[in-house]
Amino acid sequence: MNNNIIDIFKEITAIPRCSGTHEPFINYMKELSKELGYLCLVDEFNNILCKKENSTAKLAFQSHYDIVCLRDNCVPQIVQDGDLLKAVDSTLGSDNGIGCSYMVALMCEKYDGEFLFTSDEEIGLIGANNLSLPLNASYMLNLDSEEEGEICIGCAGGVDIFGTNFNKKIVQNTQNLDLYEISIGKLQGGHSGVDIDKNIPNGIKLIAKTIKECNGKLLDINGGERINSIPVNVKAIIASETYPISAHENMIIERIDTKSEHLNIYDDKIIDFIYDFQNGVRAMNEELNVVQTSINLAIIKTGIDGITIELSGRSMDNDDLKNLKNETIEMLKNYNFEVTTNGKYPAWKPDINEFTSKVLEIYKEFNENASLEAIHAGLECAIFKDKYQHIKVASIGPTINFPHSKKEQVSIKSVENVYKIVKKIALEMK
Repeated sequence: MNNNIIDIFKEITAIPRCSGTHEPFINYMKELSKELGYLCLVDEFNNILCKKENSTAKLAFQSHYDIVCLRDNCVPQIVQDGDLLKAVDSTLGSDNGIGCSYMVALMCEKYDGEFLFTSDEEIGLIGANNLSLPLNASYMLNLDSEEEGEICIGCAGGVDIFGTNFNKKIVQNTQNLDLYEISIGKLQGGHSGVDIDKNIPNGIKLIAKTIKECNGKLLDINGGERINSIPVNVKAIIASETYPISAHENMIIERIDTKSEHLNIYDDKIIDFIYDFQNGVRAMNEELNVVQTSINLAIIKTGIDGITIELSGRSMDNDDLKNLKNETIEMLKNYNFEVTTNGKYPAWKPDINEFTSKVLEIYKEFNENASLEAIHAGLECAIFKDKYQHIKVASIGPTINFPHSKKEQVSIKSVENVYKIVKKIALEMK
């Protein structure tokens, strides 16, 4: 097989790999392993481990093989634009197809490593969380980073918190309150991890400010897009004695021209909670100049019985994450919410060790500006650190712009540069 990285990437891209699709890539890796003399082990969650039969590998390489597809069963059509690879009207799948290509290229060179391809990372780190394959290596190089020159040595852990307030009552409109629809949209939005320190306005917080400051009574509220993003679009209906004052230039306030004899009013404590809640960055990690702990109020929904809010907490430290979770639960309960949580993934506490130092030393031979970094978002590395306590981990990758979108693009030069580094790490960690 040709082991030119870009050719391998093109070959892999032609294999259906949307999250939830496993068989085509598993079959490809089984065939390839047979041809190259590797064992190919697959667990019940469709993770794949390729290694030599009597492997003495010290180094494991890891990438996830699923890609984000914006429509079902999409197979990206690659187009080349100078140094850039893009796709026609879809994501490119360079996240994490390039990492998979690096691993296939090393296998083609008969390298004695452990090659772990995980499934369904993009829909909740499912493969990594349920991994049951025998990893014996002391070191792991994850290939899912997206900025050339940066070596990731830590990431935030995360927890989702859900609170529902069921308190509502039907009251007579004796005060003759007016009804208003308040909406906000076209805010900047962003990722609630890596963008949380950029002072991006939170639509839910802004609407709560307007409602609180006119002493409005809440009848209905819905907003936010995803649990991991800063909310852009929010709409509420309130009853108020005074005309609400806009909290942002994008806010639209419209009086509803109907008088209501009775009002179905939700607990005032819902707006009090949102208004009082300290949203955003809670602490910084000065050493790595990255957010240490944060929480984002992401979604609010009015259901048949109550109003539910969804929050996403993150921290670079598992104890800090636990404290954040407990504090938030306590506060929600004090404001009449019933609470559930969904523990998503642990933190990978930044750790400088002999492996990360070696990776940095090798990287600097190719790029003198290379640096150790940590990111305030989730990576599979955190789960491996949790599962295999002995393993030392670092993460690198080429520059990928606009992943998960139709604008996704990767630089060929960057892909080739990083492969030289991957190869040198492989040779020196034998």
